[in-house]
Amino acid sequence: MGSGVSARELISAVFVMNVLDTLREQVTNNKALTTYQLVIKLSAPGSIEIGQLGEFWFPAGHYVYTGSARRNLLARVQRHLQLQKTCRWHIDYFLVHLDTCIVDIRSSDTPECRLNQQQPGKILVPRFGASDCRQGCGSHLKYLGTL
Repeated sequence: MGSGVSARELISAVFVMNVLDTLREQVTNNKALTTYQLVIKLSAPGSIEIGQLGEFWFPAGHYVYTGSARRNLLARVQRHLQLQKTCRWHIDYFLVHLDTCIVDIRSSDTPECRLNQQQPGKILVPRFGASDCRQGCGSHLKYLGTL
């Protein structure tokens, strides 16, 4: 029945092409861009295993993850956009869950921790994406609620 491509994969492919084109242009015009935020929608609540941090309950809604790439921001974001990948970072475990979808990507030249601390939201998973954080962020994933 069909080509074997799911609606999620098709929507994701179109989104990825558009986002990467925009990001590529931004990075070309501003080499100082090293920080990014992924706005992620979790369509259904559920328990998700986040690597060595353990298993956590995530309510449905929107989340924002703040990260950085000192070299090749575009490649880092491309990796996050892949639907299938080896889980390496905390965010990978969250993003490979079937009910998650990246809905927006923002790039910035503001340092990662400063941008994260300016971002409102609730911390649900202490140390998520912040294992090496020395600025006291608590977590680089924040729950925004339902938008």
